[in-house]
Amino acid sequence: MRAVIVDCAIYRDGRRTEGPADLSDALGEARATGDAFLWLGMHEPTEEEFDLVSSEFGLHPLAVEDALCAHQRPKLEVYDDSLFLVLKPVVYEPEGDTVSTGELMVFVGDSFVVTVRHGEGAPLAAVRRRLEAEPDILRHGPTTVMYAVSDAVVDHYIDVAAELQVDLEELEAEVFAPAGGGDTKTIAARIYTFKRQVLEFRRATIPLVQPIQRLAGAGVPFVHAEARLFFRDVADHLTRANESMEGLDRLLSDVLFAHLAQVGVRQNDDMRKISAWAAMAAVPTMVAGIYGMNFKDIPELRQPWGYPAVIVLMTTLVIWLHRLLKKRGWL
Repeated sequence: MRAVIVDCAIYRDGRRTEGPADLSDALGEARATGDAFLWLGMHEPTEEEFDLVSSEFGLHPLAVEDALCAHQRPKLEVYDDSLFLVLKPVVYEPEGDTVSTGELMVFVGDSFVVTVRHGEGAPLAAVRRRLEAEPDILRHGPTTVMYAVSDAVVDHYIDVAAELQVDLEELEAEVFAPAGGGDTKTIAARIYTFKRQVLEFRRATIPLVQPIQRLAGAGVPFVHAEARLFFRDVADHLTRANESMEGLDRLLSDVLFAHLAQVGVRQNDDMRKISAWAAMAAVPTMVAGIYGMNFKDIPELRQPWGYPAVIVLMTTLVIWLHRLLKKRGWL
């Protein structure tokens, strides 16, 4: 069981105290004092490993099932004895310029907080350290942990959005480069992949708006009145992240349309050049075809200078046509 428990401690009056090793005794101690709560952190527990926790803390079976399946949308569920919040932390991988998401579940009750993490994103050790350094905030109770976890996840959204903005600027520079922007297929594939990253990001952020707004408002049990102001701050940061990604999505669409327009212009230029060269090739072909006919009365057919004259005529026509097409921008 200890392999999946990342950390476990009792917080009394905003201060960390090491409680009993047994979860039942630790939870009983936290409830007995009245001003304390237990924070249990877990990483990818199995069903058997989570059974003991769910029975000791009285977690709702539906919430337990969601926490174990780990394929949930961000949401907030209110049960009789607890709150259940699902978050999707976003991880940016600079090596491949890719975005991936994990899952983070938070159970909050009268005297306990249980965090269940899936994936490598959003380790909570830094959140614990920050809260333990601010006992005035931590003494507001278990919902303080829910706020701090949500705040850390949402702030990281803003950081990832800034990284994606830099990647988009690099992609724009490549698309609008004077040399033509590189290989057409490669750029189109990169734009499409980028849009997939933005879509993955927005799947994590957009559904989270309503749960955070509910926590910032009144009427949600287990939420300390003074904690609502903090959730409003999280909601503001989440709005910033969503607006940034919405702008990135629009810019990506514009870049894609501009790239396709450039491809169309280059194709038109290529077709004009091909047509121009075909026209210049058609002139001597036509003259040679006429003189290749088997007629007696072709002009200058019997003259000794007839052959050179026809060659000069074809060359003159081709040169004249080349200059005309070049002047008009076809070559």
